[in-house]
Amino acid sequence: MFVDNIRIFAKAGKGGNGLASFRREKFVPRGGPDGGDGGDGGSVVLEVDPGTNDLRTYFYDPKLVATDGMPGQHARKHGRDGRTVIGKVPQGTIIYRSNASTMQEATWLEREGEGIELEQIADLTEPGQKFILCQGGKGGRGNWHFRTATDQAPIKFEYGTEAESGVFFLELRRIADAGLVGYPNAGKSTLLTAISNATPKVADYPFTTLQPIVGTVEFADYGRAIVADIPGIIEGASQNRGLGHEFLRHIMRCRVLLFVVDMTGLEHDPVEAIQTLRKEIKLYSEELSARPWVIVANKMDADCAAENLAILRQRFPKVEIIPIAAALGEGIPDFKARLQQLLKQE
Repeated sequence: MFVDNIRIFAKAGKGGNGLASFRREKFVPRGGPDGGDGGDGGSVVLEVDPGTNDLRTYFYDPKLVATDGMPGQHARKHGRDGRTVIGKVPQGTIIYRSNASTMQEATWLEREGEGIELEQIADLTEPGQKFILCQGGKGGRGNWHFRTATDQAPIKFEYGTEAESGVFFLELRRIADAGLVGYPNAGKSTLLTAISNATPKVADYPFTTLQPIVGTVEFADYGRAIVADIPGIIEGASQNRGLGHEFLRHIMRCRVLLFVVDMTGLEHDPVEAIQTLRKEIKLYSEELSARPWVIVANKMDADCAAENLAILRQRFPKVEIIPIAAALGEGIPDFKARLQQLLKQE
């Protein structure tokens, strides 16, 4: 199961109260105030873990709750700090704060159709990057801190402060330099296998890829790039048809879009396929539509591929078209060299 967006509840720990007490020992008259400080509450922290691929951990347990700080003790002893909870998230996770304070309230807002307001508060893109989701409360001071020349036996102390809590939305957007976009069975997975270390499922039926797959492409000069295979986008993807709407978010970070088209034309006419894909991308995001893009004409080993390629070039004279046959490895070296050039230009 692949989970790339999830709603969670997070709550940090409350600060421990300070203590009002006085030193009482044999042979020590007028021992004075000795109330210790309360411990700080634990915080809730999100940390980018390169070994984590999605957000499925929070599907089974959508809660991150830290512990409270302990109250201060006699003899100026500091209360124990609460335990900080660290939640692991994959690279490319965007964090949104909602206007709901509890999971029940969030569910009620959705059910009543009032909508949930979201505010982006973080975008975690670097390995090891940390973000404090909920700050723990501060421990209160004991009465030892409030002694003065005129008040040598204060009974004043501080309560620990409350902690932050709330409902948050986590959304994963894959980190990739280039994204493979195309209809199911266009050969995106085969192409990713041919150019990178990725091993996506490849079969002769549509929607074999059910989640975004990323692969690392090694270039001749020892450079490298990350390429993402986005599950097949169909007409109406921007309106939540097929799998496209769920995964279009994963190409939002791509600098270059590679539109892979099946040049056999058996399932979709190449020209109509490009027109439909470009329309869906534009409907989803004008910003994404403006990114540099090229056409990757796949399955050029078919009998009718050359004729379809000529028609495609005539219809899109200003767009670069790279002919390949990914299954046979034909055109792959030239494709990788051109991909490297395109990424260097951006």
